[in-house]
Amino acid sequence: MKLDLSLIANNINYIGAMVLFIIGLYTVLTHSNLIKKIIGINIMETSIFLFFVSIGYVKGAVAPILDPSTGEKIFVNPLPAAMILTGIVVAVSITAFSLSIIIKIHEAYGTIELDEIMKIRSVEVDE
Repeated sequence: MKLDLSLIANNINYIGAMVLFIIGLYTVLTHSNLIKKIIGINIMETSIFLFFVSIGYVKGAVAPILDPSTGEKIFVNPLPAAMILTGIVVAVSITAFSLSIIIKIHEAYGTIELDEIMKIRSVEVDE
């Protein structure tokens, strides 16, 4: 099987989105620090944003502004960009909420390491 570099170059945005998602997923699954888990989730969210914006891109297309004097042209789909704006707002809100919960967890347990929190909780249940 011959590797076609033009295929990779034409789909670099999709490949980048997949790599970012895998990096974020790996971070979430392998780290016990809650802050690192949130960073991994943010990396995964960013990869989804890149993927959706890449879907809306059309080579040689123009902005979706109708001008009768220019005639018919191919336009870029504005829907993915609008959806991503909403997604960014939701992602920032979830991140802020998660960080506030981590602050409360740190106040209650004195740590943000998930393994240590589970040990503390198991000791509390045994007593």
